[in-house]
Parts: sequence; structure tokens; C-alpha cells
Amino acid sequence: MNMMEGFYLEDFEIGKTYIGPGRTVTEADVVNYAGLSGDFNPLHMDEEFGKQNMFGKRIAHGLLGPVMMAGMSNQTGMMRGTTIAFIEQTERYVGPLQIGDTVHIEMTPTEIKHSSKPGRGVLKMHCQLKNQDGKVTTDSDWTLMMKSRT
Repeated sequence: MNMMEGFYLEDFEIGKTYIGPGRTVTEADVVNYAGLSGDFNPLHMDEEFGKQNMFGKRIAHGLLGPVMMAGMSNQTGMMRGTTIAFIEQTERYVGPLQIGDTVHIEMTPTEIKHSSKPGRGVLKMHCQLKNQDGKVTTDSDWTLMMKSRT
């Protein structure tokens, strides 16, 4: 299998926004996440309960957003085989992630620092998960260890 290798540290451009593919949040996503995590909160699982909340319907788990963001970042191909480690991730849940939303990731590098060890460095990125209306649902900062050419 001959797959394109991902971006090395030097390939990222500070301030440039990289946009990943979109996907629709489905009922299956919510049910599978609940089964995996054990989070069966009625806010996510009970339609009648959901009608009574501030959103007027069930919403997807907040943590599903960052999980989807990680997958979408890999689908860009930029991380393929060049990510060494996910060092840190902070999340801010700005708006609800709703079943039926079509979301995509936007990633903007904010800092690139070469390590004292050859062949690696640290990449900091500001990432957002946005829905079909351009509204941010998840606002995140990532710190990754990436391969470098030097």
C-alpha cells in the first residue's frame, strides 16, 4: 500500500488555516459513543427529556466533538505517519453538537518549535469544529509532537 506521508513539522505554516473534510453527526454516532463511554445521560439518549432542555431536543455528547476532530485531522492526510504523540489538548464547548449537524475541522498552527533531539519538534494548533452554519461547537488547542526533517 503506497500512501502519501503526512506533513513534517516544517511543512506547517503558522497562521494558515487547514480545513478538513465534513461529516454529518448521526444517531449511530451518539448511540455508539454512549456504548463505548458508558454515558447514557438522558440529554443524549431520551427524546422526551431532550424536548425539555434549553436546546429543545437531544444533543450529541460534547466529548464526541473532539473525538471526531481527531479523526478528521487524520483524514486530511497531514498527520499520516508523521505524528509522534498527542501531548496536550484543551477543549471549550462553545455550542451544542447536534444530531444532524454536518461538521468539519479547521486547524491553524500557532507555534512550531524544534526539539533538541533531531527528527522531532512540537506543533501547537488552534482547532475548531464548525457546523454547517459556520458556528463553532468545539474550540480546542492541541500540542503535538511531530517528525521533523532536521
